[in-house]
Amino acid sequence: MSDDVVKNDAPTSDAGKPDVAKGLEKTQESGLTPGEIELVQGAGADVEPGETTPKVVGYRQGMFGAKQGGDTSGYGLLRRPVLVAGETSRPYGSFFDEVADALERALVGGSASFGEAVAAVVIDRGEMTINVHREHLVAVARALRDDPALRFEICTGVSGVHYPDRVGEELHAVYHFLSITHGSRRIRVEVSCPEEDRHIPSIVEVYPANDWHERETWDMFGIEFDGHPALTRVLMPDDWPGHPQRKDYPLGGIPVEYKGATVPPPDQRRSYN
Repeated sequence: MSDDVVKNDAPTSDAGKPDVAKGLEKTQESGLTPGEIELVQGAGADVEPGETTPKVVGYRQGMFGAKQGGDTSGYGLLRRPVLVAGETSRPYGSFFDEVADALERALVGGSASFGEAVAAVVIDRGEMTINVHREHLVAVARALRDDPALRFEICTGVSGVHYPDRVGEELHAVYHFLSITHGSRRIRVEVSCPEEDRHIPSIVEVYPANDWHERETWDMFGIEFDGHPALTRVLMPDDWPGHPQRKDYPLGGIPVEYKGATVPPPDQRRSYN
């Protein structure tokens, strides 16, 4: 193996989990850019107020992360951590602290406290994401709409995301909220569910305009929104098999003929071994 390729075996900590910060230096041997190395090495360090802790959610093999067809790029042994923004410590800055404080007060006396309902608050690239436990989504949505200090009158929709490698949280529903009362403030709420239990409560009773958005997310990703008045497909035919925007959905396609030759659909083409 050459010196500029990362070994497949990641260092492990005493708990047996991958220790991505151990043994990484600012050289080509790590397979990381200097910026990525700094993020990984800072993952276990003390976080200053207002800073976001990077979170390692997996590893990407090769240059582009392709898992089928064999490697033809010459980077097949490259192994890099997949980093996302983790929880942010207080103070958040901007209006984000005000929103968090108001939401914490609004949830007092309800079905769950702020600490029970909210898994994490992430401030990244000047945007606020509130990760909410799915069983408390409706209560949080109602507080965001009704509390005078919050007053997010509009939910602009819900989008689905599929992370097949994140065991236990493969499917995510992402909601975007807008407050006209408070000068067009915008926040994001994110909820996850496992592949084996693809259920998230519907918020149509709180935001009726989310009706078709939830139907589309069900249609494309297979997330079942419990309590939705009519959870049926909105884009694909009712008898369509599967959910087309999931990453494990077959590429499909039709063969293309030209000048006596035929190019088969993407999922039927040969693999390079």
